[in-house]
Amino acid sequence: MRMGFGLHQEQTQKLMMTPELRLAIKILQFSTVELTEYIENELVENPLLEIAETAADTTDSTDSPGDIEPETPGEQDSKDEMEKVDIDWDQYFDDGTSYRNECTLNRQEETPRYENFIAEVPTLQEYLMFQLALAPLDAEEKSVGEFFIGNIDDNGYLHCSTDETAVKCNVPSDTAENVLQIIQGMEPPGVGARDLKECLLIQYTQLELKNDLLKQIICDYLQEVAAGKIMKVAKRLGVQLYEMQEAMDLLKLLEPKPGRTFSPTDSTRYIIPDVVVEKVEHEYIILVNDVSTPRLTVSNAYKKFVKGSNADQESRKYIEDKLNSAVWLMKSIEQRRETLYKVSRCIVDFQKDFFDRGIKHLKSMNLRNVAETLGVHESTVSRAAAGKYMQTPRGLFEMKFFFSSGVSNVHGTSTSAEAVKKIIRELVEAEDSHKPLSDQKLAEDLQAKGVNISRRTVAKYRDEIGILPTSKRRRYRK
Repeated sequence: MRMGFGLHQEQTQKLMMTPELRLAIKILQFSTVELTEYIENELVENPLLEIAETAADTTDSTDSPGDIEPETPGEQDSKDEMEKVDIDWDQYFDDGTSYRNECTLNRQEETPRYENFIAEVPTLQEYLMFQLALAPLDAEEKSVGEFFIGNIDDNGYLHCSTDETAVKCNVPSDTAENVLQIIQGMEPPGVGARDLKECLLIQYTQLELKNDLLKQIICDYLQEVAAGKIMKVAKRLGVQLYEMQEAMDLLKLLEPKPGRTFSPTDSTRYIIPDVVVEKVEHEYIILVNDVSTPRLTVSNAYKKFVKGSNADQESRKYIEDKLNSAVWLMKSIEQRRETLYKVSRCIVDFQKDFFDRGIKHLKSMNLRNVAETLGVHESTVSRAAAGKYMQTPRGLFEMKFFFSSGVSNVHGTSTSAEAVKKIIRELVEAEDSHKPLSDQKLAEDLQAKGVNISRRTVAKYRDEIGILPTSKRRRYRK
């Protein structure tokens, strides 16, 4: 076999990820809040972009990107669509037209109501400092109290000893102990404890439970009770099982982490729905929530600059590049809106039984179902649904909630996992607490309802919705 060098011509196909395609994919993944932040950054970086001041400014164009039928961006769907724009800007501006991202529904932006704003939620430390300011303590004792509060974590537990505090604050140990007792008497009950046992005992005293068996369990048998060894503890203490059950019911009233009701302010999350579904008569109307998204237009000052004949070549090229960038941004925003609407429309049509009759009628659906219906790639549907929320007459749901696996039924179709979990919860709520249903019995009841499911799958779903196993749900009679 002879070897050598040569030139050969061949034709191949490959996907080219142009900057415009990357921009469209990036914007498609944004939620409403993220898109607004991105546009605000672009307004700073691109001097040609401006916010349209009135609603009329966004409705006068006949050849704007909103009038161009966009293709949904995806790896296989938008290669031909995402080509470099080459526009004669002089002729374009002479026509009196401009590029804007438009909304098909012209809605006046309403002034936010005052009830839509809430005050900042205080942290645990702020709440304790407020109570400390009202306590009958002198300046030195309040200084010690501030040191203690500064060493309490978000769960409400203290991470320093009284001796350490006395040394740090240069006070007697008795003073530090007295201040700690005052802090442990504050709200929420159990705050300032150094371990779980002390936390539960503080709550036992403050709530005046007066159950000696419960106090003994807290002091000596917390580990055994946590492991579910109720019968062993009852035998060791010489009490009846129903007495143990009553003590356990009281134990469940106590809070092992008293500080967790005070969430840190940086973890507060407000959800703005990306899609709103409203039922009008017998039909569901879908609105893409882009009211808060700024309406973009091109600055009139730069239009005049491009049309001017005295502009140097370098400045003209810079402005044309920025114009192209602005056009693709507005076009990508419009494509995002169109894609989000189409995916939402498909979800609502496919899950109409859920919207009409409730969660038990939620169907099993995956990305492929929607992708095949819309004629796009699965990744496009995944990006459109990722991190987005849908406000419906049934409540607020993450869009990925509607994409769930399922189990087969006697009708030859599949039932959503969420619907199966709802049925399991209803069966458990209706059971005899003295003879709770086993996982096998739950599986048989589901099969009687037409759902083909195994015992292991029932145990998995039961665990996911936080229902205890049979042995821990059983109640004992007197």
